[in-house]
Amino acid sequence: MSNVYAGIELGTDSVKLVVCEKAQGKFHVLAASSSESKGVRNGQIVDDKACVISIQKTLDRVEKMLGFRVKKVVCAVPPTDCKMDIVVGNVEVVNPSEITGLDVSNVLNEAIKGHSSNGFEIITATPISFIVDDNENIRDPKGMSGNNLEAKIVISSIPKSTLYKILEVINMAGLETIDVAYTSTGDYYATHNEKYDNSVGCVINIGETSTNISIFNKGIQIKNALLPVGSNNVDKDLSYVFKCNGNDSRYMKENFVLAMKGYADETESYSVVCADGTPKDIAQVEASEVVEARVREILNLSKNEIKNLTNREIRYIIVTGGLSELQGFRYLVDNEFEGLAKVCKISTIGIRHNKYSSAYGVIRYFDEKLSLRGRDYNMISSYDEEILTSTENNLNDDYNIRNIFGHLYD
Repeated sequence: MSNVYAGIELGTDSVKLVVCEKAQGKFHVLAASSSESKGVRNGQIVDDKACVISIQKTLDRVEKMLGFRVKKVVCAVPPTDCKMDIVVGNVEVVNPSEITGLDVSNVLNEAIKGHSSNGFEIITATPISFIVDDNENIRDPKGMSGNNLEAKIVISSIPKSTLYKILEVINMAGLETIDVAYTSTGDYYATHNEKYDNSVGCVINIGETSTNISIFNKGIQIKNALLPVGSNNVDKDLSYVFKCNGNDSRYMKENFVLAMKGYADETESYSVVCADGTPKDIAQVEASEVVEARVREILNLSKNEIKNLTNREIRYIIVTGGLSELQGFRYLVDNEFEGLAKVCKISTIGIRHNKYSSAYGVIRYFDEKLSLRGRDYNMISSYDEEILTSTENNLNDDYNIRNIFGHLYD
């Protein structure tokens, strides 16, 4: 049996949509597209109508690839101002002879009861471990026998105002949000392996206007920080130094410069018209030197922030985001982190660009979440159950995020 999932991210730079089919345990991209993001500034939605138009443009492109309209998605949301807590739940097993996904859902639901705080909504409830009677440190209790099931989980929340605005514009664009997860969770799941799942590490996502730094312990996000510097600062540096317009600086960043000037071609140049109307040839070496300085600054700030977030030994660092696609970027990362960090590399055909890491990763997260609960879901099947209890465009404070993924807990 195959399952089709869709993941979406409303980024400051672009809206990304990925549609995957999981067949025989492997994910295959059916369609993926991105469109320039309008109405989003510094990760926050500032113009509903403009943002809806951007979403619909991306949907139109994906529809042409698929031959049908995507209607349901898992949404990647930024972990800005997120809060994290550890809680415990305990339930009696329905059938002591075999623990099922229903028991797992019951104990997770029991653990999160009463733990939402004013102004915040729970986004994720990630199990740390389970206890079956006297058997401790169990990762997945399904199939075991026992009378009592206990779970220790990490719950994470973000401000309702941020979350509801994202859900509102997605709803206005004609999409149903089946589940939500952090963009950082998506970045982790896009590349995680057994080593990452059993150690402490970090994910760095260099976004358009900010850089997000997340600490993970055994696959669970435990800390997060945001730096007010990102890819857009590279554009501004190039515009300032060479007196060119934003379109030229962006083009140079994406198609001309290298992350390390030592790899630049001394004979290559790019012609621009300066602000005063005079033409100018910009050497690749000179432009790359400007870019390298800014990228080194971002990586060093990130390195210092990791130390502020945790004193635990970091065993891995993943660097992602559109800026990580710069030519020579991985050599700069190796140099700054002395081999500890690596650049995200998505090998899945159809999305071999790091800008898709969050939208693709939340799909994999959602699938693993379903598997733990013993559930199955297909976002395009005729037998999709109704998830959202409210279909109004204007969401309010009575809207509860649990309505989105209630089918996993109820």
